[in-house]
Amino acid sequence: MKTVQISLNSIDKVKSFVNTVTQFEHDFDLISGRYVIDAKSIMGIFSLDLSKPIDLAIHEEDAANEDVMNSLKPYLI
Repeated sequence: MKTVQISLNSIDKVKSFVNTVTQFEHDFDLISGRYVIDAKSIMGIFSLDLSKPIDLAIHEEDAANEDVMNSLKPYLI
């Protein structure tokens, strides 16, 4: 598992992010304070405080996978 910080400060960014992570079969979780949300759930994401950076946990054996990290570049802080 690997954790990175991302920013989803607009509706368009949230929609684009969900489309990006749904391309991959493994699990992604968004962690904000005590809340853990499935990153593939657009409704779940909108329940978070999007004005602050959010931790993204990537659940994959090779979490530093180049394809995953390249896809996430627009959202990384």
